[in-house]
Amino acid sequence: MTQEEDIKKAVDVLRKGGVILYPTDTVWGIGCDATNVEAVKRVYDIKHRDDSKALICLVDSEARLQRYVRDVPDVAWELIDSVTKPTTLILDGASGLAENLIAEDGSVGLRITKEKFSHDLCYRFQKPLVSTSANISGEPAAQNYCDISQDLLDSVDYVCWTRRQEHLPHTPSSIIKLKKNGEITIIRK
Repeated sequence: MTQEEDIKKAVDVLRKGGVILYPTDTVWGIGCDATNVEAVKRVYDIKHRDDSKALICLVDSEARLQRYVRDVPDVAWELIDSVTKPTTLILDGASGLAENLIAEDGSVGLRITKEKFSHDLCYRFQKPLVSTSANISGEPAAQNYCDISQDLLDSVDYVCWTRRQEHLPHTPSSIIKLKKNGEITIIRK
């Protein structure tokens, strides 16, 4: 299967409200349409995770990020331009996303992915894509496809083929919370 065919199949599942497992710019992720409340609920259920713990979303561009966050602070653009490793920004003023994806304070975690597969997947899907680590809550994140439990593989609608043979070390993204008032909090380095 070509990468293009893999992306097409994944997008078809996402558009129908399905849940996928896919390689990201960090670890393998569980993904769904970040605007679909029922799909987001399924991801929480699959992970056995309390829905008060927000999920991260991937987007393909700065323009897409701006569609889902009102008033992105200037410091966010500076960080996006200067970081060298995948970095998730928690930003205030989430808009147009599934309500069960947005934190109680109205914030959302978004990351612009530059890795080819996840970038192309987000670009083809044309919406933010939930990207939470492929594991049951509390267990180690799946760095590679071979690290994903059979229970997790059986609980999703599609498992991407791209990068299944890879055996490389991967780490989760850095997470930085940016408040509108300029306050910066490093959640994870």
